Formats: sequence, structure tokens, C-alpha cells
Amino acid sequence: MNKKIYVTNLPSQAGEPELKTHFATAGDVRSVRIFEDRKTGQAKGFALVEMSTQWEARRAISSLNKKDFMGKELLVKEARVPRGFRGRR
Repeated sequence: MNKKIYVTNLPSQAGEPELKTHFATAGDVRSVRIFEDRKTGQAKGFALVEMSTQWEARRAISSLNKKDFMGKELLVKEARVPRGFRGRR
């Protein structure tokens, strides 16, 4: 299992500090990245959260999936690398 978690259905007012605090209930959060539209700068509604260990990532997925966050139900699952992905060259 990966230590990165894919989070969708984020409220538009959610920021990285709030998301980090929310996921800290499941363990140590290494990083949070909320994706934004390049033209408008507005959040797209999804993020990647990296936990310190796989165990903490599993705990975050099981305890925070379909739970309320700032008035919206988060969808939390393991982040997966697309097949054939080799990274940037």
C-alpha cells in the first residue's frame, strides 16, 4: 500500500492547513497538496495527502472516508500511480 491518499469532494473554502489538521487525527501528515485550476487559481475539489506510514494511511482511509469535513462528505482512498507511468524526464 502507498502512503499517499487521494481525497475528493473537498469544499471550496478548504485550505491545506485545515486538511492537514483533519488528517492528523489518523496519524502524522507529511504533506498536503490541494490541486488548483491554473487559470483561475480556484481549488478543483481534490487533493493528495501523504502520511508517514502505510499503517497511518490505512487508518486515515478507514476512519475518514465518507465523513463530514466542513459540510461535505469526503471521499478518501489510496492514491495509485497510473500503469506505465515513469515520471518526468
